[in-house]
Amino acid sequence: MSTASSEPVFRGGSHVRPLTVVRSAQARRMRLAVDPRDGRVRLTLPRRAPLAPALAWAESKRAWIEAVLARVPAAQPLGPGATIMFEGAPLRIDWQPESTRTVRRSGDRLVLGGPEDMVGARVLRWLKAQAIAALETETRAMAMRAGVTVGRVRVGDARTRWGSCSSSGDIAYSWRLILAPAAVRHAIVAHEVAHRLHMHHGPDFHAAAARLLGHDGKAERAWLRANGATLHATGG
Repeated sequence: MSTASSEPVFRGGSHVRPLTVVRSAQARRMRLAVDPRDGRVRLTLPRRAPLAPALAWAESKRAWIEAVLARVPAAQPLGPGATIMFEGAPLRIDWQPESTRTVRRSGDRLVLGGPEDMVGARVLRWLKAQAIAALETETRAMAMRAGVTVGRVRVGDARTRWGSCSSSGDIAYSWRLILAPAAVRHAIVAHEVAHRLHMHHGPDFHAAAARLLGHDGKAERAWLRANGATLHATGG
């Protein structure tokens, strides 16, 4: 796969983004995408596709691209005074220089001290630690109810998926699920554990996921569609 920056620049809301062209041996057709985390605009092409017609096609989609960009939330740095979501509720970062460097939750505040320029990194580490603790416990409990085993449970920062399950039983989640309401996180856990029963998205899989969750999960999926971009903006 190769990448190169091209000339077109797109503007929407507070975002100004160049078009990045990606050539991929796996691509069978042209594809445009706007990254929901930071608004990056990408045009994927088959390896031998001519560039000029592809750029003209991308330009013809300018109105769509700029409308999508305008809906991408501005990045939300994890700095002193910022308010972030934690399990669906607001949590304010309360930096107190004289306080201990250890991050601790106190009601609706996240309190920590130490150097100001390290606040963001320490809050991010705290959020990821909370995410893996919750997701590890919930995944293994749900797997026990399903009568299946799981391998390693980990968190990352995938761009396009909230969770994934390998054929070997390893499950990966986006750490950003800890920002969402617990019910949304549980729905993703049920989805991934159900893949230990059915490695596809057919009717049997959906029935298993609904059985593990206790309902069909439509409300939780709708919440992620509506709020996922805001979750991706956190820590930008």
